[in-house]
Amino acid sequence: MPKPFGFFYRFTKGQQKGILALFALIIIFEIMYFIFTTLDFTSEKEKSTEEKQWLSLQSQIDALKVKKKEHKDTIYPFNPNYITDYKGYLLGLSTKELDKIYAYRKTGSYINSATDFKKVTGVHDTLLTKLSPYFKFSSKPFYVTSGKSKKQNFGIEKTGIKSDKLVKVLDINAALEEDLVKVYGIGPYYAKEILRRRATLGAFVSIDQIDDFVAISPEAKAELKKSFKVINQPDVEKINVNTASLLQLSRFPYFTRDIAKSIITERSMNGKLHKIDDLLRISSFPVDKVKIIALYLEF
Repeated sequence: MPKPFGFFYRFTKGQQKGILALFALIIIFEIMYFIFTTLDFTSEKEKSTEEKQWLSLQSQIDALKVKKKEHKDTIYPFNPNYITDYKGYLLGLSTKELDKIYAYRKTGSYINSATDFKKVTGVHDTLLTKLSPYFKFSSKPFYVTSGKSKKQNFGIEKTGIKSDKLVKVLDINAALEEDLVKVYGIGPYYAKEILRRRATLGAFVSIDQIDDFVAISPEAKAELKKSFKVINQPDVEKINVNTASLLQLSRFPYFTRDIAKSIITERSMNGKLHKIDDLLRISSFPVDKVKIIALYLEF
């Protein structure tokens, strides 16, 4: 029976020593390879300058990441009497609460304080506390008391204690129902329609928007344009066409639901909309009103 490793003894002693040395070297290299591939002997001193700089900025990077995740709730001063659907949505008001404001304004009355706002809308105290510091009412309010109703007359002053004669209001965005009905051909119904439209938009940006009321006679429109105008360009709450929902776009008076759907389709298919001209690709877009519509939109 052959002995184990018998072949080894066939070599000379010099050859045997060479074979043993070769095996020893192989074993040593295997051990060194294992050590250097599984253990990290890199010390702090051996780290590169760039790596040290990166590690020193890590805390700042983490702080910026946390800050980016924080939601910044920015509210700008606004008049709750002229709040739009979009503005109300951003502030956290429900549709029911907004409808109460519109219904209250249709009566010709105005909200003059945080207490009035709470009484009209029934908003929760938490939201009222959040919004009330930003309420901005007319700087020179004038009140007309008739029975139990209390109305605010913006920008109108009376001469005499009991005089019923009002100074003509030139700014359409400050006009009241009693000012509008003085125009021949404008009765209480059309006056309320004009005020309702103004409340929905937040403000008129051009007196030419009177032309939107197709039921009003051309003669009455001409008289309105003689008696009223937009004195100061109002700071209206604009609708961002790239972020607004279908409901928000549909509520904009110049957009139908089909136009709103087309806008969402357009931005979904072609990416972000950059200017008003991008909306002109929509076949049903009211091109004749584009200059006015542009003042209510942002991109």
